Amino acid sequence: MADVPYLLRGIMPVGTDSSTLISSSKYLNSAALREWVAMIALKRNGPDFPPAAEMHELIGILNSLRDFDHIEAMFHAERKINKPLDDWFNAWHISDYKMAELKDCAPGTVGGIYHEVATAGNYEVQIVPYMEPRTQFEFFNLRSGQTHDYEHILCGGGFNSMGELIPYWYRLTNVHKHIHNKELAGELSVMSILGTMRYVVRTMLHYPQVWETAVQCMQRGMAVGQQSDALFLARMEDTWHLPLAEARAKLGVRGAEDVDTTREGAIWFGTIAA
Repeated sequence: MADVPYLLRGIMPVGTDSSTLISSSKYLNSAALREWVAMIALKRNGPDFPPAAEMHELIGILNSLRDFDHIEAMFHAERKINKPLDDWFNAWHISDYKMAELKDCAPGTVGGIYHEVATAGNYEVQIVPYMEPRTQFEFFNLRSGQTHDYEHILCGGGFNSMGELIPYWYRLTNVHKHIHNKELAGELSVMSILGTMRYVVRTMLHYPQVWETAVQCMQRGMAVGQQSDALFLARMEDTWHLPLAEARAKLGVRGAEDVDTTREGAIWFGTIAA
């Protein structure tokens, strides 16, 4: 034992007849996910494969690994003890508006802010192609995509690469705060933790000039998630005509700060030099 380095003590080699890599982790067993994680953690940013494309690829990989029947069963059980979640599913609200419908919202309102940034950035209301949800999990994912841009606005995350960290970390804390079954909360957070990993690891490796901004954004997102009501269940479209402060109060959003990270986001994205 004295000859074994301290950090290597306790390792127990496990034999197997398998001719391929196998572990107790379905995530590690996925060659596609291993490749994706290595790529998004270690790569530099470039216009040939933008962050949005990275997430589109991840959706398909994770869908191949999920136990959808188990997720549905966990949702059914959670709804029995979580009335806000049950009410949300019973309402089954799905947005079908067009961006042009927000053009008359006053400046400084949620709708006015969204219309301004979406028009300037040529954003789509629907992040992923619309598909009528057939299950609770599909509905959860659909609404997560439909409300993501509102989460930027309400949580104080600018529409830039550093600003993405705020809705990520709001979700990673807020979902766990308001979902009793932590296995279900974890399943609902897999996309977020892998998505935010890109910004955390890649920033330190290649863009350390904005690391402190990244840390501050993560902290701000966590603060909103920990302090706020279940924002992921909110019908944010109902706040179009409210000034931002009033919308936050109505939806129970607490701890949000509006900080401009445009320059730092551009450095991370590679559009300007550090």
